[in-house]
Amino acid sequence: MFIESFNPTGHVIVRLNDDIVYDGPNLITTAGKALIASRMVDANDAAPTHLAAGSDNTAAAAGNTALGNELGRSALTSLTHSTNTFTAVATLAAGTATGAVVEFGLLNASSGGTLLCRTVVSTINKGSSDSITVTWVLTAS
Repeated sequence: MFIESFNPTGHVIVRLNDDIVYDGPNLITTAGKALIASRMVDANDAAPTHLAAGSDNTAAAAGNTALGNELGRSALTSLTHSTNTFTAVATLAAGTATGAVVEFGLLNASSGGTLLCRTVVSTINKGSSDSITVTWVLTAS
């Protein structure tokens, strides 16, 4: 008898002006897992398209459907896949999501949308001239 499980995992790297300020795991939400399963069957649910940043440090939970307090959102600059991983990259440019950033989310719309992933980090003080680049790697194992 074969026992298989589908357990996607996430890893995120956050850079402030090219310096790594977070490198660790991130949560794939229940809605995110449903989106992955849906995309395997058809294209009715949109693929991830945007990164959001926020200021709510409430712990990430599987039931999250949005950031706690979104400060800004940017379109992905790349979305690629290789074997059993996909990688999403986006940059919050100068003037976007300025302030004390503590949460990030990967979503499939420019507003609202399905929250695929959420991570909470130590405070990143993003000044008006700073940029933050986030790289998400999701692995299906």
